[in-house]
Parts: sequence; C-alpha cells; structure tokens
Amino acid sequence: MRRVLITGMGTINPLGKNVEEFSNSLKNTVVGIDKISSFDPSDLPVQIAGEVKNFKPEEYIDRKLSKRIDRYSQFALVAAKEAIESSRINFEGIEDRVAVIIASGMGGFLTLDNQNEVFKKRGANRVSPFMIPMLLSNMASGVVSMVYGLKGPNFSVVSACASSIHAIALGTMLIRHGYVDVAIVGGAEATIAPLPIAGFAAMKALSTRNNDPKKASRPFDKDRDGFVMSEGAGVLVLESEDFARKRNAEVLAEVKGFGMNDDAYHFSAPHPEATGSKAVMKMALNDAKMEPSNIDLVSCHATSTPVGDELEAKAILDIFGDKDVFVNSTKALTGHLLGAAGAVETIAALIEMKEGFIHGMPNLENPDENSSKINIVKDSVNYRVNNFLKNSFGFGGHNACIVVGRY
Repeated sequence: MRRVLITGMGTINPLGKNVEEFSNSLKNTVVGIDKISSFDPSDLPVQIAGEVKNFKPEEYIDRKLSKRIDRYSQFALVAAKEAIESSRINFEGIEDRVAVIIASGMGGFLTLDNQNEVFKKRGANRVSPFMIPMLLSNMASGVVSMVYGLKGPNFSVVSACASSIHAIALGTMLIRHGYVDVAIVGGAEATIAPLPIAGFAAMKALSTRNNDPKKASRPFDKDRDGFVMSEGAGVLVLESEDFARKRNAEVLAEVKGFGMNDDAYHFSAPHPEATGSKAVMKMALNDAKMEPSNIDLVSCHATSTPVGDELEAKAILDIFGDKDVFVNSTKALTGHLLGAAGAVETIAALIEMKEGFIHGMPNLENPDENSSKINIVKDSVNYRVNNFLKNSFGFGGHNACIVVGRY
C-alpha cells in the first residue's frame, strides 16, 4: 500500500480566518467563545457560541457564487483554497485522479432554517430555487470540485461529530489503494441558529454559562456542564508519497493509520465501558504499526460534556497508562465545530507538531477522577511532537481515529 502524506492545510474557525491566525491563537491560548452576535439569543436558554466573526465571503470567493451556497459551503471553500494554495499543487492533467471529501454533520442548516421561515411567512412561490442544492450535505464537496475542476471521487461523510475524521480516513484509503493520487479532505459546519441551539439545549448537551462564555468550554473539568456550539471548516491536502516526491512537495506530515467503528449502544451516549473508543484507538495504532509508547500527544474529542469526557479519559488511561502521553482538547479554545471539529483539531495538532508546543486548556481548574490520572496539558508546554493520535466520536455511536506523524 502507498504511504499518504499531508502537503497542505487550511482553516477558518472562531480562532482565526486562516492557519497563521489560528496558530497565533493556539500559542496564546485564546478562547474564541462569546455571546452570540449573529442574531438576538435572549429568548434562548443558551446564548453563547464560537462564531466566525466579521466574515465576508465575497472577500474570499466569487460574489455570485457566494450567494448561491450556504455558509458551511462558504467556509469549506475558504479552507480548501488555503489548503490547496499552501500545497502549491497544480491539478492540470490529473483532474480525474483527485478526490474531494468534505464532511458535515448537519450541512446547509442555515439555508433550511431561513427558507422555512420564507415559506411560512411569504408562501411557496417565494422559496429560493437554490434552497435544495444549498442545504445538501454533499454540496461543499461539489462546490470545491466545480471551482477547481476536480473529477475524481467526490462525496460527503455524515457521521455527526466524527464526520471529518472519517473524511480523512477515507481519503487516505483511496490513496493507499491507488484509486487516486490526491485527496482534498476535511469538514465544514455552520449551524449557529436558534433551532439547533434549542434542540441541543433540550438534550441538556450545551453549556449554559451565558454570563461567562470564556469559561464555558472546559473539557475534563469537574464543573463542565456541556459543550459550546461553534462553526468553521478545516481542509487538508493528502497525496501519495510517490506523487508528492515527484513534484517535490513540502511535506507537513504523514497519515500513518486510522480506525473506524461504532458503539452500537445509544443515540447520543458513549458505551459506559468506553469499549468503542478504546477499540478504535487500538485499530488506529495497529494500522500505523505503532505501540502506545510511540504517541506523544492525544488530541481528544473531549467536548466538555460530563459523561463523554470521563469515558474518553478512561479509554486513554486504559491504553496509554498513567501520565505516559500528553493529552489536550482544542475544544477548550474553539468550542465544538461538530462535523468540522476533527479536521480543525487535526490542523491544530499539525501546527503544534510544526511549531514545537502543545497548547493549554485554561479552563481546566479541577480535573475529574479519571482525568486527574492522565497528563492533560493545562498550561502550554514546549515539546517536540513526533506522532499524535486524534479522536472523534459522534452521536449514533460513531468512532473515528487517526494517527499522524512526522515524515
């Protein structure tokens, strides 16, 4: 099987509109969560989120196109543009050998929400003819392929908050087995609207720290009370080793292994023995032909929910032992980007690998029992990361994990 290399990355999220801004925010442990500004949330039980503020899509993409795609697709295109440009790849002559897999947990929900209001208030004749293509979860992948003329396999992955790690794993699989030479992979999400917030709040899944938003996302802390919804996108360029070397590409890292499974247990709760999350980490390590001792950092899924964080800590403890590996969760700073979370957090770990640090988690004040037994990074540390493991878990019991390391 062919080796799979990462040669480009791009992101837009609450901590920055590009990789450089994101990197600076990670180094300074900036928390990108605040009171919602895109609409009046005063009637909602949850009034905080991680927004991409002052985003003007026409500054990044064609104005006409920007009006015909949902905000999540706009984010995907912005992140893909940065990733492709940073890779310095030329698609001429290889268009049918390039896959595009941009995942999303909820797709164009803002379009659906908006057009439902139009339908109720103004009638069927006023519904936009672009509504259906704008709301489809596969349209971010479709738009990227149209803009760049890419004719290889093109689809989306929808597996809730595991979606974008599934996208990376599937892109890796396509390259390994020779179906394509290049894969543009990642995830995008834009669901900060009253209805999704009301729905997650009804499940008791969201933090209600409305008066202290910077303290709301607190993975592994005893006083956590739920996750904070965020938005944005993260995209990677993957290439086969031979293709990347032939064009003398700058290599950021290598995707060394992946694992995918399901708890088959509950709609939204992880298995109480963390069987699925333990198994998926072992799968990824085995696929990478690595031992736990080879991993320097576990970039956790840890969303700041009471049950999820505790069980992920238990799984890490069972596999890696007491204090044997650095552990952090980028959601402490960004909040939870749902289907885009895994890709954005992979980019965070790639930045840490490149820059020689591991970002801290400023709201980790009182770790719970399992968390206190593992080496969670509260304050940023300087450290050379050679290999990291990235977890993503989603409603429906979906578990996905990748191992990424230096090439």
